[in-house]
Amino acid sequence: MLASHADRERAVDVLRAGFGEGRLQQDELEKRIERAYAARTVGELALLVADLPQGPVPMQPAPPMQPMHLMPPPMMQHVPRTFLAAPAPPTNGKAVGSMVLGVLTTLTFGVTGLPAVVLGHAARSEMRRTGESGEGFAVTGLVLGWLSVAGWAVFLLAVVAAAAS
Repeated sequence: MLASHADRERAVDVLRAGFGEGRLQQDELEKRIERAYAARTVGELALLVADLPQGPVPMQPAPPMQPMHLMPPPMMQHVPRTFLAAPAPPTNGKAVGSMVLGVLTTLTFGVTGLPAVVLGHAARSEMRRTGESGEGFAVTGLVLGWLSVAGWAVFLLAVVAAAAS
């Protein structure tokens, strides 16, 4: 996997922390930082920091040695968690439900509009509290739900005006 600028910076941070803890000499630090900025792959960066602690992330035990013909190619070998992307937060279920109900307003003649609005507001509140994703789903459900509610309001006003005249 090709290394990004952020991957190189994380490697340099680990190297500087190792130097600060007395694990590296000044000249070794400078050589490794130079190699880190010249590295093209995450594997090269992993080799530069392999003998240093990676911070508060617990280290995984090394896999047992395998015969050469069973070894994975270099790009398939273990990548330290330091260089892996953070997992995406889960999507809020109420937000998905709000969007589904909002889309269904066209098939149900607006009956699912009010539940879409209620679920959309509940989902947005819950997402602010928990950090889940799905803001776009919730907003879509809210917009479609409110359009449905407004459509019903206009329809009822027209019915009342027609009955009054």
